[in-house]
Amino acid sequence: MRYMDKQPVIKKIFFALLLILTAHGAWALDEENDEGLGGIKGKITTSDNNPAAMVSVRVKDTRKNTISGEDGYFIIRNIQPGNYELEFSLVGYETISKSITIVANKTEDIAVQLQVSDKELQEVIVKTASGYKTNRPSSSLRVTTSILELPQNIQVVTGKTLKDQQLISMSDGVVRNVSGAVRLEHWGDLYANITSRGSQLQAFRNGFNVVNSYWGPLTEDMSFVDHIEFVKGPAGFMLSSGDPSGLYNVVTKKPTGQTKGAAEITLGSYDLYRATLDLDGKLSRDGKLLYRLNLMGQNKGSFRPDEFNNRYSIAPVISYQVDDKTKLTLEYTLQHAKMSDVGSYYVFSTKGFATLPRDFTALPPGLEPTTIDDHSVFLNLQHQLSENWKLTMQGAYFYYKQIGSSLWPTAVNDDGTMIRNVASWDALSNMTMAQAFVNGEVYTGNVRHRILGGIDMSNKKYWADWGQSFDLDSVGGEFNTLDPGNRMPSNGYPSFDHDFSTLKQRATAIGGLQDSRYTSVYIQDELGFFNDVLRLTLAGRYTYLSQAAWGDPANEAKHFTPRAGVSVSIDRATSVYGLYDQAFIPQTAGRLTNGGKVEPLTGNNLEFGIKRDWANGKWNTTVAVYRILKNNEVTTDPNSNPSNPTSIIIGQKKAQGVEFDLRGKITDGLSLIANYALTDSRVSKASKDGGLQVGDYVPGFAKHTANTWLNYEVQGGALKGAGASIGFTWLADRHTNDDVSDEAQLKLPDYFKLDGGLFWQGDKIRVTANVFNILNKYLYSGSYYSWSGAYYWQAESPRNLRFSIAYNF
Repeated sequence: MRYMDKQPVIKKIFFALLLILTAHGAWALDEENDEGLGGIKGKITTSDNNPAAMVSVRVKDTRKNTISGEDGYFIIRNIQPGNYELEFSLVGYETISKSITIVANKTEDIAVQLQVSDKELQEVIVKTASGYKTNRPSSSLRVTTSILELPQNIQVVTGKTLKDQQLISMSDGVVRNVSGAVRLEHWGDLYANITSRGSQLQAFRNGFNVVNSYWGPLTEDMSFVDHIEFVKGPAGFMLSSGDPSGLYNVVTKKPTGQTKGAAEITLGSYDLYRATLDLDGKLSRDGKLLYRLNLMGQNKGSFRPDEFNNRYSIAPVISYQVDDKTKLTLEYTLQHAKMSDVGSYYVFSTKGFATLPRDFTALPPGLEPTTIDDHSVFLNLQHQLSENWKLTMQGAYFYYKQIGSSLWPTAVNDDGTMIRNVASWDALSNMTMAQAFVNGEVYTGNVRHRILGGIDMSNKKYWADWGQSFDLDSVGGEFNTLDPGNRMPSNGYPSFDHDFSTLKQRATAIGGLQDSRYTSVYIQDELGFFNDVLRLTLAGRYTYLSQAAWGDPANEAKHFTPRAGVSVSIDRATSVYGLYDQAFIPQTAGRLTNGGKVEPLTGNNLEFGIKRDWANGKWNTTVAVYRILKNNEVTTDPNSNPSNPTSIIIGQKKAQGVEFDLRGKITDGLSLIANYALTDSRVSKASKDGGLQVGDYVPGFAKHTANTWLNYEVQGGALKGAGASIGFTWLADRHTNDDVSDEAQLKLPDYFKLDGGLFWQGDKIRVTANVFNILNKYLYSGSYYSWSGAYYWQAESPRNLRFSIAYNF
């Protein structure tokens, strides 16, 4: 049966599930409390009679608590009869207490008014989310449980972190803020390619998997990013097509309801000129129609000659509050890039790593640049079905077009000469994705149920034309890497023929089409026992997918993946957890060296951890241990030519390790991010024809990673608002791409990078200056390619400076 013929069956299953869940929610509203127990419900308003959202409500001396919704309403059920104190708290304001008597079989209805205006409340919410620590995941992760109580390691890189560290793109040092996350192999600032727990993380944006080729997606500019969520381990319970090693979810900026703006100019070493504008406000007097607009323009040079990366982005968002229960949000983002050939980041030599100057490049001046247009559209509808049930539906469309080339060697010789080659690299990507899910909360007896159920659908196509190539140099006219003063090609420049057919036709003819579609339905129940001290998560997902690549017929597969997790609260600030989860994702990484079809990747994760909030929630620590098994994983064949790569199947890979994360405000003015990870990834079962043996390292990790970022701001006196930051990144025992346990080859040395800076923050102006690579070390990542007997590496920038001035209005 064809793929499209099976989709209606899954749709029927989902809509039947949706009806059952909705009916269950309606039934639960009638059953207010269990026999003999009581409850509390009410509405919280501001001093100007607007609904007060995100206010914490707690029944003192019990574990009963909740947070008010966007409409200001809250409800707490199944409370033993008696006299209690209710606490209503908001960061930065005095806690309000209210006495109440709970009567059996009755729900008390109360009204609470805060002595704070709606504008002040919004400022508090924004301020609360502007530190290094946050307590809840975004709605795009679909769950409503706090991070502390989720049975999984989730780390959030906040907007303040991005600003303090002057990060400008997803590939620009974001990984220092998360344990075990590294960039060991990359295409400069084109793609992020982040690895963790021994594999490349899946890239998500606003809850959608936006990976559509082995290389992508285009790294997001930070101008339109609110924060980034790193989910360790499989996340099938939250997001579809998640790798067993984890994912990162880029959450974009949305309207806040406040009328405000921010403009920033950044200047930096190597001709970095950058400007951003962030406008946030109302389009209607009643505040129902809101907007957010982020603009960015950038010219960026390099410490290597003739290398540049110029960009601009436009990101408007409009939201409309249809009524008290329904909200619609429309978002569009354009990223445009014009950059030098990405192959210029790679340096080759048969003599070993870093044997050429740090600013060496094989890029010939005058080579045509690569241009990219990346469009994305999101449409999100949220509807509050009742006090306890919420429906979310969203769709996304991505369109990516790249016209350019890839510089790579045809030959690397022992005498330091090489023949450079330029291959066409035109690419086109189309992704259409849709999601619908419901969140609800019901009680059966003393057991609280948080229900999540939904459907995911995706249709992705990627065309790439690398079928035309041209040797820049000739035999006898090779490029001399030891005397690179003349980088002009002896054969002249390529002139690729793009007129004889369309990009799609060219890509299809050479096998450069990748086609992936999937549909999945899922349901999860988080059961809370003993006043929510013990939480048991049970979930399952059924996925049907079809995938085709490299001109082969489509593969169809279906799979059920279960999930079980348990989280126990030792006290209000401490939880321990255990997790078992499975994964099932398509693979389109490449053609197999020995032929055959690329099967979907399956795997499972076993994880245990402990989380704790310290100093009344100001800072947090997480310790996690894990073991991941992955079957049928495809990796690049180290003996294949990178200009025409083939792949091998590992068989089974086992990744295991320990992770530690700390983040938050240690004392007034002093904030810290610190993390460490021990990672090990090896072959546990060998494939019949994979070429790797049991015990071999599977590349894609550093055994030891450690990071810190310490930020101190003076709290009073003449220097109030001034401060300093300092942080380091350390990587040891690196196993990068195609490094397959051949002791005869050189290993990458340990990596240590020190960064720091100064800043001053006033009421409306912030000035920041950071120095990166303070010690001016020759830093690089790289690998060894056995196809040519050559080492390659990608050098990082020498000591460099960024200076920013931001004005808030």
